[in-house]
Amino acid sequence: MRSSAAHSTDSFDSTIDLSGIPVDTSSPVMVTGATGYLGSWVTKGLLDAGVTVHAAVRDPQNTDKVAHLNRMAEQAPGTLRLFACDLLKPGSYEQAMEGCTVVIHTASPFMRAVADPQRDLVAPALQGTRNVLAGVGRTPSVTRVVLTSSIAAMYGDAADIEGYPERILTETSWNTTSSLAHEPYPYSKTLAEKEAWRLAAGQDRWRLVTVNPSMILGPSLSSTPTSDSFSTIRMMIDGTARLGAPRVGISVVDVREVAQAHIAAAFLPEAHGRYIASAEDTDIFALTSTLTPRFGRSLPLPRRALPRPVVVAMAPRLGQTRTYLRRNVGYTVRSDASRSRLELGTRYRPAQASMEEMVEQMLAQQG
Repeated sequence: MRSSAAHSTDSFDSTIDLSGIPVDTSSPVMVTGATGYLGSWVTKGLLDAGVTVHAAVRDPQNTDKVAHLNRMAEQAPGTLRLFACDLLKPGSYEQAMEGCTVVIHTASPFMRAVADPQRDLVAPALQGTRNVLAGVGRTPSVTRVVLTSSIAAMYGDAADIEGYPERILTETSWNTTSSLAHEPYPYSKTLAEKEAWRLAAGQDRWRLVTVNPSMILGPSLSSTPTSDSFSTIRMMIDGTARLGAPRVGISVVDVREVAQAHIAAAFLPEAHGRYIASAEDTDIFALTSTLTPRFGRSLPLPRRALPRPVVVAMAPRLGQTRTYLRRNVGYTVRSDASRSRLELGTRYRPAQASMEEMVEQMLAQQG
């Protein structure tokens, strides 16, 4: 087995702060998408707290995909059990759920460039949520479901927020502008979360809580992260954007805080409803500029913000539509994460710290 920096957590803070959270270790917790960027951190936090984790993965025999989970389990007081599950296969999760009181559903693709949005984004998000919750309905031990949603379920384009009360995202906000043709990823998250709330309202045995993170940053526990966050940051550091970066309004959050929010939502008795998980409101250029103090001399970082007309004209090269860029460049996203701070005890680290650790890891993996 390789012992590269990709597999080491020595270079970054690998703990999840669960102080004040009454984690129950008496019954297992099922985590879907356990090999994913966020799911791995949720799994690690639970294992470190002594929980038995039923990790739902596509192929438990794929040693490359599950190696980091097995390593985490070896170093933690908790126990890891792997189960083969498929988002699109009805009944797929019931064996993994057996005996669990908590289900944490993180599995959903995060990518924007797809060949078939219905097949690649909407079906896994929507049908996967239906299949997981159908399994919950047939598993009497489950009393709490935590669903990974997104602030993308709260707005489609940054321009939308101009029409929101006080121009700010809150837990009452819903995305009404995305579609299969325009911003299919936010559309998939919106459909999945709305379906989850619809199904939750039809019963009274289990409680649904959703965590709605902004763009997730920070180091990965896997050597091959598939989140689009890494693709975006890679373009900012590999010279692709050396001429400049767009001021696309975004909010960002560290993956470790999002994992903490999920575990808090799972075990705090009063946790309910939706929780925005977000550390800072920024834009792509400003976010990349946080890397300049440490990496400005060694990486071809963008040195200026590209004017809006230039960004719109470059749409095909940037892999975006002109409509998307017109509705996101120059607009500000403001996310109110006070509920997660107050009720889940989430303490957010600065985006600069998340970016530096993320980029250090990406560079170590390359070399």
